[in-house]
Formats: sequence, structure tokens, C-alpha cells
Amino acid sequence: MPTAINYLDEPDQNLQMLGAAYIQHECYHNNDTKKQVNQLKGIPLLVQLFTSESQEVQRYATGATRNLIYESMDNKVALIESGGIPKLIDALKEQDDELRKNITGILWNLSSKDNLKERLARETLPELTEKILIPLSGTGDKDIIELSPSESDIFFNTTGCLRNLSSVNEKTRQQMRETRGLIDALVGYVQKCLLDTKVEEKGVENAVCVLRNLSYQLYTEIPPSALLRLEGPSRAQSSSKGEAIGCEKSCFRFPISIFILKLQQNQDLTTFTEVSRQPTDIEWLWHPKIVELYNQVLQRCEINSTTREAAAGALQNITAGDKRWASILSRVALEQNRMLPVILDLLRTNNDLELRSLTGFLRNLSRHAKDKNDMATKVVNPLLAKLPSDGRQKEPSSDVVMNTCGALNNLVTSSMVAARDITFFDGLPKLVGIKTSHDSSPTKLKAAKAAATVLSNMFQYKKLHKDYRSKGFQKEDFSDMGF
Repeated sequence: MPTAINYLDEPDQNLQMLGAAYIQHECYHNNDTKKQVNQLKGIPLLVQLFTSESQEVQRYATGATRNLIYESMDNKVALIESGGIPKLIDALKEQDDELRKNITGILWNLSSKDNLKERLARETLPELTEKILIPLSGTGDKDIIELSPSESDIFFNTTGCLRNLSSVNEKTRQQMRETRGLIDALVGYVQKCLLDTKVEEKGVENAVCVLRNLSYQLYTEIPPSALLRLEGPSRAQSSSKGEAIGCEKSCFRFPISIFILKLQQNQDLTTFTEVSRQPTDIEWLWHPKIVELYNQVLQRCEINSTTREAAAGALQNITAGDKRWASILSRVALEQNRMLPVILDLLRTNNDLELRSLTGFLRNLSRHAKDKNDMATKVVNPLLAKLPSDGRQKEPSSDVVMNTCGALNNLVTSSMVAARDITFFDGLPKLVGIKTSHDSSPTKLKAAKAAATVLSNMFQYKKLHKDYRSKGFQKEDFSDMGF
């Protein structure tokens, strides 16, 4: 090994190749050898060869480094401290698939560590997007019809790196959202794969996961000017108008009601006009067209549950909270894209991660749905089917139980039909079981509280008390029990 490392510093390119090739071979799944290379200061020498005039030397040097840093945090740190990232990015200009596969593989590996993600994002995003993501997604000058196996690997490595980077913190998410061409490329690639029936591919999985991560906490993280445009008049303005109209309501009930309705419709229309043009980059994250993209992924992706979970998670993110735009996108999903049957069909899965996103999305839809009675008739029974018989069962997870109870509660608070159907489809034993029979872990207590809230609100419908009694339940079963 000392000889191989000395060869890296020789002017003869053949010796450089020989040394790098030896290190690459010896460090394949051999942790002791990886440590030895670091101790002998081999990593800075390899870094200097990343931009060699010989592509063969570049390939061997990056190949050796890829093996060296695998599952070795010390070697990753040594690579970065040796100025490895700028050298790797500089080497990306070479139109060589083998070299690019090594470079993107290294970057993907580095991006798995949280403490390296911010620096990686800062130093790599523009170049990765411009040199790899845009050309291989088919959104650049060259319309890619078919990626070669090597190009597929390069795209997969790159999107894997972006997937890791997008999961770290708000600062990095903001930087990714603002990187020109990044979101356009991800959306364009998914659109092409949907057309070419390649939605099961790992590249699509990575792309949809990045979009999901970038839509996380969207309404608190997007630029204030964009939020102002999407939200329309401020709450203060809306409430003051509401009070003024309320004073006159008894005198001019019908004309004023119609007037308010038209105001609301025009307000929605104005906002839709703002986003009706072709979206670019960050605008994709909240544009109504993205709802249709996720809908298509959910319908056509039959094998890859991770991709489906990411699409449902993205939909959950953009419909979450009390912002007006979350409500509008919920209605786009329900009324324009008719997604309810799609979601209910997917609920038959036993994959807990997927269920968590699906029930979270349903919870948001139930909150923003205009016709709660109509929604209740469609979703109460399928939702009850996902609930465990009591709070001691491990599956589904407490998150799924809380989302499911949250959706039921959103319907029950506005719809007696929902309370009636919960009773009819034997949901009471499950809700009471979750509420009363559980351990004292925080998540189980939250699930119990969610079930108790549904029961408490069900009891508000006095007309249904007789039905509750006929099922064997008394007033105490519906009490909050100190939660």
C-alpha cells in the first residue's frame, strides 16, 4: 500500500493509474485497508488526480475514492478537508459516463451524513443541476428519449444525492427550491416516465421523494410575496369585512349572501389566474397541475410502494394546515381530479408508511371538503376498516390511528351522517377500545385522545343516542375521560 500511494505522486500517468487501481481493489469492503490509506495520507493525493489530463487516471482515482469513503466517516471528512468536492465538481465537465458515475456515486455517499449536507448543497447544487439533472431529465436542449444504462445510473446517483440533501433542514430546502432548473427537471422527468410507462424506476422514486421533501412546510417556507399572492386578502381584512356584512345580514340576508358567494368565487378565480400560466421551478410545488402529476403516479405505480408513499406524502404536505391555498388544492384533488376513489383503493395496503401518508392526505381532504355528508358516505367505512380493535395492537401505527381518527372527527363535527355511519359500520367498539385499552406511551396516549375526541363529538347528536344505546354503549363511553 505505501508503494501504491507513492505511485499517486509520480509524474508518470501509468504509475498513477496502477496505484489508484490497487487502492480501489484493496479497499473494496476492507475497513482496515481504508484506514491505512487515510493514515498514509493517500486521500489528498487521489483528490489531486480527479482533474488529471488523463481520463483513465480520473476514473481510477474517483473509483478508488468511492470505495474508500464507503461506510467510513473519517475518510469522508478527509476527502472534504482535502478540497475534494470542488475537484469532483470540476471533473463533472468531462463527458465520460464512467467518470460521472463515480463522481455522482461519491456525492450520493457523502450526502447520507447530516453534518455534511449543508456544505454539499452549497458547493454542488448548481453544477449537478446544470451538468447532470437537466440534460438527463430531457428538460434541457437535448430531448432524451432513452437513457443508456450508465446514464440511468448517473441520474439515479444524482437524484439519490438530492433526495438526501432535501431531507436535512429548511435552509437546504430553500436553496434547492431556488436552484434554477432543479424542480423543472424533476417534474419533467416524472412526466416523461409516466408517458413511457417507466414510473416504477428508481429514478422516479428519487425524483418524487425530492418533490415530497421540498413541499414539506411549504406555506411557512415559501417567499412571502408568493404566499401573499396565494392567500389573497389578509385574515384581518376578511374578518373586518365579515363583521360589517354580519351587521346587515338580518336586513339583507339573500342579496348579501349571494354577494359574498360571488366575492369568494371571484377571489378564487383571481388566484387561479395568478397560477394558470405554465409553472416554472418553485411554482410547481403549489400549482394545481402538480396535483394531477401525483394523482397519475398513484394510479400507475403498482409495484414501488416508496414512490406511491412519496406522492401521497407530497399531497399531504400541500393540503396541510389552515392556509387558503391548502384548501384550494384539496378541492382541486377532490373535485377536479376526483382523487377520493384512488385514495380509498390504495387504503387496502398494509404498508404502514404508505398508510401514514394516505390517511394524512385524507385527513386534510376531510377538513377542507365542502360537502362533508357526501364525503362521509364514501370514506367512513373504509377508514374504520383500518382502525385496530383496541389501543394495544401494534399495527397500524399510532400515526395512522391518529390520522384516521382526525379524518373521522373532521367529518363528525360537521355531519351527523358521519356519526350515524360510524355507528352503523360498528366503529364504536374500535373507538372505545382505542380510547380505553392502551399502554402509557406518548403515541398511544395521543391515539387514545384522538379516538376520545371523535366519540365526544359523536355524542353531540342527540338524535343518535338511541342508536348508540342499541349498540350497547352508554354516556360514559363518549366522555373525554380526563384527556
